[in-house]
Amino acid sequence: MFEIRTDLAVEEKESFPGDGGEVTGVSLREWRKPFSKIKLTEVAILDEQGARAMGKPKGVYITMEAGALAKGDEDYHREVSEELAAQLKRMAKELKRQKKIPDRKDICVLAVGLGNPSVTPDSLGPKVLGNLRVNRSMDERDGVVLSGIVPGVMAQTGMETAEILKGIIHETEPDLLIAVDALAARSIRRLGTTIQLTDTGIHPGSGVGNHRHGLTMENLGVPVLAIGVPTVVGAAAIVYDTISALSKTLASYVQTHEMGDFLEQLDPDEQYQLINELLEPEFGSLYVTPPDIDQTVKRLGYTISEGIHLAFMARGVRGEAASQGR
Repeated sequence: MFEIRTDLAVEEKESFPGDGGEVTGVSLREWRKPFSKIKLTEVAILDEQGARAMGKPKGVYITMEAGALAKGDEDYHREVSEELAAQLKRMAKELKRQKKIPDRKDICVLAVGLGNPSVTPDSLGPKVLGNLRVNRSMDERDGVVLSGIVPGVMAQTGMETAEILKGIIHETEPDLLIAVDALAARSIRRLGTTIQLTDTGIHPGSGVGNHRHGLTMENLGVPVLAIGVPTVVGAAAIVYDTISALSKTLASYVQTHEMGDFLEQLDPDEQYQLINELLEPEFGSLYVTPPDIDQTVKRLGYTISEGIHLAFMARGVRGEAASQGR
């Protein structure tokens, strides 16, 4: 079976025949709040059979699809921040119910911005951390104690991210870790417009085949909520998405109908294998990102940081600024 790399559970769900809700060991729920332009999808992987089918760990994956995120609409970004905050609160509440984190308001949260700040598509995590209002060193705290770290990448530090975090966790003893990272998608339409939130932790680089030690409760000893946004898509996936339209077009012309018929007769595995054989020798494992990714990451960095503020602080940064201006 061919595999187009993706970090999004919702895209794994879409790869199955039917509506994706028939996979054994996986439950699916989709909804949209009244008057909201944000579509939410919850994929819950319930057991090991579901984990094998999906190729992802057991847990809950919530996807927020917000097409207008690519635009600079401040009100819309605020709505996304509020929805992200609501889902973070819901997951934290469930962790408290399971007694994985203390059931009190003043929990200690460590935010981790994964990625390379020097590489724009991989700089989402550091951008989010740059906008966070950390308060661990302050005398006046707003309920939750929030600290943050940008651990860099192995090429810069010579250390696995998990190794760095284990030392920090040992010294600061957080109750909860929130990891923010750029992801890889299967569909170009999801770049910069989809946010995934999961309680399974994160595996840095897995979407582009660069597997590192996972940031999970099993590895780090504290629960991990992961927030990610896809910023790259494989070139082979883009070609694969257009192969159906291409084959129909080729089949409609006398000069190329034989090639079109040949492509239409290939099953999905054979089509993807053919694309790889054509692209890989020429371009290698090529990944594509939008031309305006710098502005997209900048906007998302603020939107996600505000969602974290709204979820764990008494009020978000905007609310605080408004109260000070009165």
